[in-house]
Order: sequence, then structure tokens, then C-alpha cells
Amino acid sequence: MATARKRRAGAVRTRKPKRAAAKKAKVKARDDAPPPPPADVGKVGWLDITVPDAPKLRDFYRRVVGWTSTPVEMGGYEDYSMVPPSGTDAVAGICHARGNNVGLPSAWLPYFHVADIEASARQVEVLGGRLRTPIRSMGSMGRYAVIEDVAGAVCALFQSSPQE
Repeated sequence: MATARKRRAGAVRTRKPKRAAAKKAKVKARDDAPPPPPADVGKVGWLDITVPDAPKLRDFYRRVVGWTSTPVEMGGYEDYSMVPPSGTDAVAGICHARGNNVGLPSAWLPYFHVADIEASARQVEVLGGRLRTPIRSMGSMGRYAVIEDVAGAVCALFQSSPQE
């Protein structure tokens, strides 16, 4: 009771919540958090299609979409990087069903950027999908794996090589 009277009289200060401590805790939590993923994680980075007759499909998309093509030497044959009419950077690839591409479906294959290809590949299998290819190198560009999701759709996961 005496404390209540002192409070009313202004003799005892009431404690305010310690906002500074809460703010420090938030800052510390942010400092302990993992770094944000690269900006391209989760985005579609590329489209490929693998077919028995790549030149025929290349010519089809040249006429229908207006793409131009740049040949990509594959060691005895050429695949094609496709460039939109208003651009200089390729947006898709048209590939022969040879080499590493044997057995891939003749359907557009999106490549989704991931932060950690091994962790993402494990998650595919844990969640009921399957790896259609092992994790493979794309040289200095990065690594990828073709997967089949739980609905049966096929796509690829791609992890960029660290930029120096």
C-alpha cells in the first residue's frame, strides 16, 4: 500500500519495458541468422529442350518465335543457344538427345536456381520425388541435377559457382 501511495505521489518510478534490451536481442538474432540466399535462388534461370532432331526444332522456333541461334560445340555435334529478337543473351537451349541428355523427355526443362544443390537433391528424395540424373558439373558455370517432382513433372535444379 505504501508503494502505491508513493507511485501516485511520483516518488517511485514505474518501470518501463526495456525496449533497448529487446532491440539488442533482435539485432543479435539477425547477426546469428544465416546470410540471405543469392538473389537468383528460386528463379527460373534457363530453359532447355532435348529432342532427336535439334536442327528441325531450332528452325521451328526461329520461324514461330523469332529466335536466332548460336551453335554450341558438344564434341562431334552442335546444340543451340536461342536468342530472342530484341536481345543478345540466350534464353533457352535446344539440345540433341545424345550424351548426358539421353533419356531426358522431349519437353521444355526449366532450371531452377538453388542455394545448395546437395541439400536440394536430398529434399527431392525425402519429399517423394526422384533424381533423374546425378548431380553434374556445368564447368565454371555451376552444377545441376534433373529431377522428377511428386506430380511427375521434370525440371532441373541449378547451383551457380561462387563468383570470385
